[in-house]
Order: sequence, then C-alpha cells, then structure tokens
Amino acid sequence: MATCSRMELANTPARFLDKFIEDHLLPDTRFREQVREAVDIICTFLKERCFRGATHRMRVSKVVKGGSSGKGTALRGRSDADLVVFLTNLTSFHEQLEKRREFIREIRSQLKACQREKMFEVTFALTQRSNPRVLSFELRSLQRQQQVEFDVLPAFDALGHVTRGYRPRPQVYVDLIEECTALGKEGEFSTCFTELQAFLKQRPTKLKSLIRLVKHWYQRCKERFVKKPLPPQYALELLTVYAWERGSGETEFNTARGFRTVLELVTRYQHLRIYWTVYYDFADPRVGRYLAQQLAKPRPVILDPADPTGNMATGNRKGWRRLAQEADAWLTLLCFQNWDGSRVSSWDVQVRAPAPSL
Repeated sequence: MATCSRMELANTPARFLDKFIEDHLLPDTRFREQVREAVDIICTFLKERCFRGATHRMRVSKVVKGGSSGKGTALRGRSDADLVVFLTNLTSFHEQLEKRREFIREIRSQLKACQREKMFEVTFALTQRSNPRVLSFELRSLQRQQQVEFDVLPAFDALGHVTRGYRPRPQVYVDLIEECTALGKEGEFSTCFTELQAFLKQRPTKLKSLIRLVKHWYQRCKERFVKKPLPPQYALELLTVYAWERGSGETEFNTARGFRTVLELVTRYQHLRIYWTVYYDFADPRVGRYLAQQLAKPRPVILDPADPTGNMATGNRKGWRRLAQEADAWLTLLCFQNWDGSRVSSWDVQVRAPAPSL
C-alpha cells in the first residue's frame, strides 16, 4: 500500500486531485481479490456451516455485504468488511433486539470450531456490552496469510426479496417507526435495510472517487483529533452525495470543486437539513408525520436515505465544531488552488433540502 500523509493531500494542486485518488486511494486489483476471497470464506461458513449443530433450528436466508466494500467506496489498504446475516428465526425488529446476543454467541462458537479444524485463524475483538449488536473479528486465511477485519451483524429480514429499483412498502417503515419510538432506539435497526445501499453503490464512478477523497480527509481529521469524537463517517459520505446531486449531477465533474463544496457544507453544519425520498416519503400520513418531526429537530439533520429513524448527524455538536474548524483551515490550502493561483470555486448548493410545510 502506498502511504500518503495529511500534507501530501494538502499540497496536491487542485488539477492533480484525480491522480492523487488513483495513486493513493483506489484499491488495487490484488487487494480487492484478497478481500473478496476472505468474504467468500466467511459467507460460505455462515450459509453452510454456522448453525448446523445449533440447539435451536436456525437458518440463514441471505448474507449481504455492507459497509464500504458493499457500497464500492472502500479505501486502499482498509481491509474490513461488514456482513449482515439475515435469519429466518427473526420475525420482527423486536426479536432482532432480543435474540441477537444468542445468535452472535453461536456464530462465535462455530468460528472457534472452524479454527480448531485448521480451516482459518480468527481473533475476536473484546466487547463490554451485555447485548452486542455485532461480532467483530479478524480472519487470517491459511492459504494467503492476509488479514481481513469483519463485523458480522444478525438482522431481521424486513424487506424480503429485493430487486433493482425496489421500494419498501410504507408499512415496513410504519412498523420500524413504532418499534424505535417505543424503545427510544432510533437508528437501531439500520442493518435491516442494508440491501438499500444501492443508493450509493449505483452512483457514478467519479462520485465514488470523490467520496473516497472525503473519507481520506476525514481519516486525517481523526488522526488529528485522537480520542476526541467526530461525526460518523457515513454522514460525510451522504453529504458528498447531496453536494454532487445539488451542485453537479454529471458523471464527469471537477473533483476539486466537489471537494471544496463538501468542506464548505461542513463549515455550515449548524444549518444542514438533508434527506432523500428514494425509499420513503410523505405519502403515507404516519410516515409523513414522523418524517416532518425528524426534519424539524435541531440542526444538523442528515437522515439515512434507507432508514428515516437514523439521523447520521445527531448528538455530537462538539465533533461537528472540530470538523468545521478543520474544514475551514483546509479551504486555504494548495489542493483548492487552480494552476493560475486563483481559488477553486464551489458549487452553488443550499444547506437545506426543501420539505413540505417546513
């Protein structure tokens, strides 16, 4: 993996940002192959081996790759994969919450058994939570010796069979909203909607490259603010999509202008109100009322396009302030300077997506 420091990006002139992405951020073919092989190993294990000897009859209906690998926005050298395991035994959002510990315990037990059989090596992450939502481990293939970090999450199959252009029935979101409201756990069941990550996966290649650049910048910020929380990375990914949709919408665009627009939006975090109506909207009165309540909450608001209960920007105003200060400092650097010394201009993007009666 080619390493690149914070200053290498900062000192890259605007016209060379595309080359910077190609040279430093795009995963190479060998790396993608290694991750794909590791994912295949774990997917096969989950589907064919994992619950074979379990006391309760458990069956995996499907395994869906999530996270950056699933969305096609992975950074070079970050060998991690999220796998959502949909189980036929889970028949509601509430059951997912109540029974996930049991399923995670069984998956962990079966992974250990495979390790004893010398199929692969695994190292588990420690967790202090009494009811964890994820099993985290590192897998080392005995054939290639590469290491890949996994997060495996059991989930209720709320969507059923998902095809291209799929849109959930409003009742799915009504049930989700009722459960999250009753439990006070908004965003708790986002894993159930992993298959709707086509929202990012089917975007133009260059937009996904811009997302990689923003993620790289975000990682540099995390290094600067060690042990100080920042907003979720996914909020920045969604902000990048929003900036592109409202400012360009073209498959080919100026990367520096897109990057600058995202950072300028970060500096205006106190005004952000962003959402999409790809999978849910105001048509159903029950969903519409809830959506209006979400959008009326204190800024920033960036709703998960697949899950209206998940505000990706909530609860960390100090983190947003840190990120905004860093973004403001970056806007003066060489990466936003044209060949003639002038400043790169941003796209004209509003901080608030319009919403009915708001």
